[in-house]
Amino acid sequence: MPNPLKIAALTIAMLSIHAQASQEKIVFAIGGSSQSLQGQTALEFKRNLEEKLGDQVQVEYYDSGQLGDERQLIQRLRLGTVDLAAISSIMSSVAPEFALFDLPYLVESREHLKQIDDEIVMQDLADTAEKKGLKIISTWENGFRHITNNQRPITTPSDLNGLRIRTPQSDWRTRMFSAWGANPTPMAFSEVFVGLQTGVIDGQENPLSNIYGARLHEVQKYLSLSNHVYTPIWLTAGQGGWNQYSENIRTAISEAAIETQSWALTRGAELDQELISTMRDSGIEVNEVDRDAFIKASTSVYEAFAEQVEGGQALIDRAMELADQ
Repeated sequence: MPNPLKIAALTIAMLSIHAQASQEKIVFAIGGSSQSLQGQTALEFKRNLEEKLGDQVQVEYYDSGQLGDERQLIQRLRLGTVDLAAISSIMSSVAPEFALFDLPYLVESREHLKQIDDEIVMQDLADTAEKKGLKIISTWENGFRHITNNQRPITTPSDLNGLRIRTPQSDWRTRMFSAWGANPTPMAFSEVFVGLQTGVIDGQENPLSNIYGARLHEVQKYLSLSNHVYTPIWLTAGQGGWNQYSENIRTAISEAAIETQSWALTRGAELDQELISTMRDSGIEVNEVDRDAFIKASTSVYEAFAEQVEGGQALIDRAMELADQ
């Protein structure tokens, strides 16, 4: 006679196996550290998404470049080995129009960024990325970028002469620092701390939350508040993987991403105030730059963008006009 307890146990095991097999998995990766705004935002999105989907989906989250730098994450999105990733400056290698956000002093405020996102990114640039196999889901914040180094305070572009400044792997960012007289050195973010510590590079440029989250202030003497570029970060999926999701999962991801955008912009503004004081207290010397001098030295970057990117001047004009709305 069959043992009822064994039958019950077998039934429970089979139901558990079925539930695990039917549960979808989303692999979500970022290059930033867990303490950066990027990392904080990613965790807020993960929490929000899991709340919306419950047991339908298991979200596997990786930060600090565990699954590769942003260039590698783009490849993984296209291959389908990563489902969602946060991509920032490297997006200009996918479509040159995204280099709009590498133009110095273009974005004046977070309110201005939101206008550019609504009117240009989600209407035009997202379509361009889709043709390259990537789905832009939402625009989050990496933040306004500042310069740190170990040699001297940076007040005008001439203070950068000869300094080896780490930049993201973006042609336009290297072009900008070259125009300012520096020796730009593209490098994966995960390598920056050791590069600064060993003197391979003299300095770097990043949002305050990235600088503090990766402890870069611990191996730098000077923080120059330049606000030279506002860097968005885009929650991105591979187009093929996105199309395979059910409608309710796509909707949940989109809704969670949009809600997370508001959270990220608010948190970014808070961190800008908190971290300047925190890092100054840690011993790093903080100064303001001559904004007008840097804007004047950036003319060649704007001219190159207008000449080399199809519709570049129109994009610049549209973005600048949105600052007044």
